[in-house]
Amino acid sequence: MSIKRLLAIALTATTCMGVLAGCGGKGQSTGTSESVDTTESAAEATEAGSDLLASIQEKGKIVFAMEGQWAPWTYHDEAGDLVGYDTEVGKAIAEKLGVEAEFVEGEWDGLFAGLDGGRYDAIINGVEITDERKEKYDFTTPYAYIRTALVVGQDNSEISTFEDLAGKKTSNSLGSTYADLAASYGADVQNVDTLSETIDMVLSGRVDATLNAEVSFYDYLGEHPDAAIKIVALTDDASEVSIPLRKGSETESLRDAINKAIEELSADGTLTELSNKYFGSDISQANAN
Repeated sequence: MSIKRLLAIALTATTCMGVLAGCGGKGQSTGTSESVDTTESAAEATEAGSDLLASIQEKGKIVFAMEGQWAPWTYHDEAGDLVGYDTEVGKAIAEKLGVEAEFVEGEWDGLFAGLDGGRYDAIINGVEITDERKEKYDFTTPYAYIRTALVVGQDNSEISTFEDLAGKKTSNSLGSTYADLAASYGADVQNVDTLSETIDMVLSGRVDATLNAEVSFYDYLGEHPDAAIKIVALTDDASEVSIPLRKGSETESLRDAINKAIEELSADGTLTELSNKYFGSDISQANAN
């Protein structure tokens, strides 16, 4: 083994120790029962400047990063199995690529760090396309379209629009589009990890409001019909949900292959079927919102 390769392995291990997400802090779910090295295909392809798709197909797996605790996108059911819209879409894409999907779970603010470090091949976690993110990552064809909802306590009469967030406290995941949107309206954003935590903070009065995908709130209310929260505003336009990849020539063929898979899954009705299964409506089409 070359000195260069030894140094690359040492650097990858050192980076992994410093980042919680994807390095065993949250555990992982995989399509196979054997223990596998989730860093190898992405890191090796990046180091060698080779083709990531070819590396993925050679190893027979694509490594997706996700939170694993954001229903109905990606979460664990009562049996402890990893399920959700993104989980099933990821498996369907992997099947189109002729490989198995492996899912590594981590906290939101660590997913992109893991992608940057080559520990994951891609992220599938309801990621919205933004101008800022496009500067750093390549995005696939969108596979979902969502609006952002503003949620407050049932008795809150002070907030009815996004503009009313000025000077108020909100709760959201660090680095999420929801946190950024709240901050853009002058809110003091408190950082938390999960949707349940954000709603708990609203219910306890520790914050005034929270923002998240409209469909995620409806899913929460379906599970907690007596929750004393309400949606008071929605963004006018739907955001595009896509799969971010590292920029670079080594990911171009992977992006093209995933795009083709998404187009086929859309055309054959798979995305619509999965969307209706998990959201109760079709969010896979731009004109469905």
